[in-house]
Amino acid sequence: MLASWMEKRFKWIVTLPALLFVLVMMAFPIAYTLRLSFFEWSMSAASPPKWVGLDNYIALFKDGRFWHALGATAYFSFGALAAETVLGVAIALLLHREFRGRGLAKTIFLLPMVATPVAMGLVWVLIYEPTNGIFNALLQAIGLKPLHWLGSIGQVIPSLMVIDIWQWTPMVCLIVMAGLTTLPQEPYESADVDGASRRQKLWYITLPLLRPTILTAVMLRLIDVIKTFDIIYATTQGGPGTASETLNIYGYVLAFQYFKLGLASSLLVVFFLLVMGLTLALIVVRRNTEVSS
Repeated sequence: MLASWMEKRFKWIVTLPALLFVLVMMAFPIAYTLRLSFFEWSMSAASPPKWVGLDNYIALFKDGRFWHALGATAYFSFGALAAETVLGVAIALLLHREFRGRGLAKTIFLLPMVATPVAMGLVWVLIYEPTNGIFNALLQAIGLKPLHWLGSIGQVIPSLMVIDIWQWTPMVCLIVMAGLTTLPQEPYESADVDGASRRQKLWYITLPLLRPTILTAVMLRLIDVIKTFDIIYATTQGGPGTASETLNIYGYVLAFQYFKLGLASSLLVVFFLLVMGLTLALIVVRRNTEVSS
């Protein structure tokens, strides 16, 4: 009797320990952060956490620096995501074609994705260096004035976008290439019979069929890019001033420079809800796309 019961539920019994471990590792930090957001605490053993209710959330939404960080997060995230999506799809379509050296081209193109973000951030600091950096040397070589890439309020976020685009466009490309290999060939054969051009097949067959795959890539990158911390902290630490201070950077500053653990926790709770809301919206859009296709 017991053996029969275990045999029927063997897959659940085997996966249950791992599932419980993952749930605990996710649930405990979220629950602890949510609880701490209702307290005022400076991380001092001499002054224990003090219950303040919703005061941290009220103070957060009245904080102009929070809204600036939210705007910087949106600017950086959606700008980088849009460029990565367009470039990733375009490069995937190019690499999907047969040509000599395609395997080597794929390997070289995917290398930035496996690099350590902090190390790459430090390398890009040297590339953007105002006096001896490669980018300014190229600008001067063609007769243009050098730029203060990471030191200018107006240029710092686009400069950070370039780093993120360089490192993570290969991820979008990889997902789209996987989707291209699964496309059915019947629509293309029918299009060939009808005399459709390459451009027509791209716009009316390939891209519509790839839409769920592209939305999956967008969802995965959105979750990741909106939480970007390492590249920004390694290059600018939110500067100059607070020009590149995103929500993640501001939460770190509140917690570990100002020691306002409760306020930082309330920011992280709001940030978590924001990411969850955007993710669920993309999931709904992807499901509707799959149904319509």
